[in-house]
Amino acid sequence: MTIRVLVAEDQAAVRAALMMILRAEPDLEVVGQAADGEEAVRLALELRPDVVLMDVQMPRLDGVSATRQVVSAGAAQVLVLTTFDLDEYVYGALRAGAAGFLLKDLEADALVEGIRTVARGDGMLAPSVTRRLIGTFARPERTVGPAAREAVSGLTPREREVLACIGAGLSNGEIAGRLAMAEATTKTHVSRILAKLQLRSRVQAAILAQDVGLTI
Repeated sequence: MTIRVLVAEDQAAVRAALMMILRAEPDLEVVGQAADGEEAVRLALELRPDVVLMDVQMPRLDGVSATRQVVSAGAAQVLVLTTFDLDEYVYGALRAGAAGFLLKDLEADALVEGIRTVARGDGMLAPSVTRRLIGTFARPERTVGPAAREAVSGLTPREREVLACIGAGLSNGEIAGRLAMAEATTKTHVSRILAKLQLRSRVQAAILAQDVGLTI
């Protein structure tokens, strides 16, 4: 299956380099490029790519706001790619519904694999980001509102099992193997969970699973 990618990056040289990397892969197709956030949203809505590779710092509309609009419209999965892993960018992007967050200093192979991972419906986070998120959710003072607990309690037992697996960082394939069901069925469960909990990405679902203490 060919993965259709939209590249949103304001620096022309960086954008060209990213497109060169992606075009070298037989299963990736660059369907468009955007130099600012507003153009990224417009092209995402028009082209409906599988993945938008989104820079954070862009003119006219920042990457976090653009991500929120793209994801809210159901136009594509968004993989945020940035030079800085500042908390305001990380949490802003994840709250906006980004399916992943990677840093620009990664190797080309890691970038390509990140796009493939997000296209499959799984989440992808840079190691430094993962460590910080784990530290954040390991803090004992963290509390969860009753609305979140009530929403999770409204899931079916199977959906709660899948949510717990998402919270543990398992991919769709790993969840399917652990719960003895087809991967297509797993994807259906994940989609229903996101819809029921009104979440934009599986990363947000993982955070909520950690919040309410679901374990496998």
